[in-house]
Amino acid sequence: MAKKIEQAHGGAINRFEKGESGNPAGRPPKVETLLKKHFLEEHNVKLSKGQVQDIIKNILGKNRSELIELAKNEELPFWIALIANKAQRDFRRGSIHILDVLFDRVYGKPKEEIDQTVNGGKPETIEVVIHPKQDED
Repeated sequence: MAKKIEQAHGGAINRFEKGESGNPAGRPPKVETLLKKHFLEEHNVKLSKGQVQDIIKNILGKNRSELIELAKNEELPFWIALIANKAQRDFRRGSIHILDVLFDRVYGKPKEEIDQTVNGGKPETIEVVIHPKQDED
């Protein structure tokens, strides 16, 4: 059981005993993991990473009315309905969270470039001197 520790500012923090977790259910499974598990359990088919990405790409290519129909279809796996419902909620809120997650899963996160200026933009010279190791007699 977590032990509540009062803080000087009036709040409190929870300290967990050794071996105890603050998240007993663990991390939620990734979309890819859900897809692979479903196809293995339901259809005895092991999907490759490329096949999983193709399925996600297909979902990403659906228009809004197609996603609504996917969410209502009782024959489809639950994760498709989850994605479709989440996409609809995000659409109503003006959020792109589900798109970020799915695009990152399929295409990877975009590379970020950092341009850094040092020395007021002047080129910096670094001199490297290599001294041969002296034999000790």
